[in-house]
Amino acid sequence: MNIITSSQNPVVKEVKSLKNRKYRDEKGLFFIEGTRFVREALVERADICKIVITDKFHDSPPDKELLDSVKHSEYETCVLTERLFREVSDTENPQGILAVVRKKTHSLDRVLSDSSFILFLDSLQDPGNLGTIIRTADAAGADGVILSRGCVDLYNPKVLRATMGSIFHIPVLQDADLKEAISIAKTKGFGVYAAHLKGKINYFDVDMKKRTAIIIGNEAKGISDDIAALADMPVRIPMPGRAESLNASVAAGLLMYEVVRSRVHDRA
Repeated sequence: MNIITSSQNPVVKEVKSLKNRKYRDEKGLFFIEGTRFVREALVERADICKIVITDKFHDSPPDKELLDSVKHSEYETCVLTERLFREVSDTENPQGILAVVRKKTHSLDRVLSDSSFILFLDSLQDPGNLGTIIRTADAAGADGVILSRGCVDLYNPKVLRATMGSIFHIPVLQDADLKEAISIAKTKGFGVYAAHLKGKINYFDVDMKKRTAIIIGNEAKGISDDIAALADMPVRIPMPGRAESLNASVAAGLLMYEVVRSRVHDRA
């Protein structure tokens, strides 16, 4: 077993560079960390380039089954010292395993054609919000999430951690022309609903049994006026308390689960 001990090693340099969006975009790569995330990538047959583990993980694995899967996989496996792994890791308490993965591209037309329930996100900035929305969309059975230009990077490590592996379960399109995407969705029969403070109709009074698209806006500014104007209907989430607004991921979760409720209720 060859253990990488130098910070000048190409593997170390590559993983370090992927903390920066510029290099993620240039190389078409990103990395994920932790036993659960790497196991999910293996199960979902993600396009893994290499797996990196520590010497300690190799000798005393906290997850022997995962280590066996890595050893018997076709992927290149590199072993780093604990010190070097902490240098490349993006977490405070690294678990000793990460994987470098190729980005997956999705066709807007295919996602819209094959879907009955999608989410449009307009300029979200908080990594935790984006990751949580993707995880909730996965749980709620959404068919795709479409991100506008100006959204936080999908492959930001904090976004990825917040998805809890859902990045491998649901198509997510990045840097979309949201006006064009919404217009195409409408031609395909989607009802498009914008979560908006000026909405006159409560979200639970809208028929979401048909093909449904939900628009969620920026945390501070909400949905931009030109995007909101494309919606069939602005809907509101009633707030009888004193708070002025809801967290974007909470608002998205409420609307997504109204789609689930209406469809489950319709089948009952």
